Amino acid sequence: MSSKSALSAANLLDELQSTLAHGTVARRVETLRRVTDLYLDGEVDYTEDQISVFDDVFNCLVRNIETNAKVLLAQRLAPVNAPPRIIHHLAFEDMIEIAAPVLTQSEQLDDATLIANARTKGQGHMMAISNRKSLSGAVTDVLVEIGNQQVVQSTVKNPGAEFSDNGYSMLARRAEQDDDLATELGKRAIPRAQYLKLIAIASASVRTKLKAANPTAASEVSSAVKKATSLARSAHSTVSRQTNIAHGLVRALFEDGRINEDQIFLFANEQKFDEINQAIACLAGTSVETVESMMVESRDEGLLILAKVCNFSWSTVNAIIHMRDELTGTRSGDLEECRLTYDRLRNSTAQQVLRFHRMQQSTATAKPPAA
Repeated sequence: MSSKSALSAANLLDELQSTLAHGTVARRVETLRRVTDLYLDGEVDYTEDQISVFDDVFNCLVRNIETNAKVLLAQRLAPVNAPPRIIHHLAFEDMIEIAAPVLTQSEQLDDATLIANARTKGQGHMMAISNRKSLSGAVTDVLVEIGNQQVVQSTVKNPGAEFSDNGYSMLARRAEQDDDLATELGKRAIPRAQYLKLIAIASASVRTKLKAANPTAASEVSSAVKKATSLARSAHSTVSRQTNIAHGLVRALFEDGRINEDQIFLFANEQKFDEINQAIACLAGTSVETVESMMVESRDEGLLILAKVCNFSWSTVNAIIHMRDELTGTRSGDLEECRLTYDRLRNSTAQQVLRFHRMQQSTATAKPPAA
């Protein structure tokens, strides 16, 4: 530590008493500058007790000083290991010019503080948070929930932002009314379940807009969108390396005779969307693209068809429904009515419907819509 930094915390407080009690605003600002210089000069060597003393000094000096001085203080303290209470104070300042540097840069702010800030301050504060180097799923959940369009897009564009399954579900719903957000989401390596749900939502939105623009071509619009959707779902570029690995492992297990209803039930409870789709595809004798398409339909019929072809018990079907709803943000209808429908469904009927789905998938892939 330099000789200037070696000044004891007790002496520092003694020297500041007159400034805090009788000094002008200009003198406070000058003292604040000198204290900040002193702190930054020896920041890495200070003990916790010394940092606490600096915290007291900073919080006393920032009272009744002009905004520009606070902005400068925030800019200087934001990138370093600053005293925690002054950082918290600056982060919760109403003036975004003061709060933004700290909210964007300071590693002193934990998730709970960031969430409290987002929920109690304005959109400008949330925008600053959205630009942090890294964001946890707990923080992005709040930004996606209550942030405006600009905040949400900024968060999605942030390569260091993580999203929970619930966060992706909220993003998918918001993307239905925001084409730019849908575009930005498409650039992220999002979980396969959420990608498929986003495609389904986008397809419904596109279909509605096109039909409204040209009511006489409603049937052609539905056909074209359905083909484009099928191609988008099965496009290799949308399948992540993680999904490919999961599919490969399940196929290996199936060939080894180790994929059965018990394993399906386990996959469902562990929310392994990619594994369960490939496992059902193997058991039902169809493509994983067909299974994925049927799994994310807004109604439950597709899922029930697949389960009946595989002769699953209702407990397994129920587990799959809960998994699908959790991962995609879907909410199934009356489960008791769903169970009665499943009980009435004949295996032969399910096989026939699955063949129809398989034919649709094959036709859409073989004959892409004209540009």
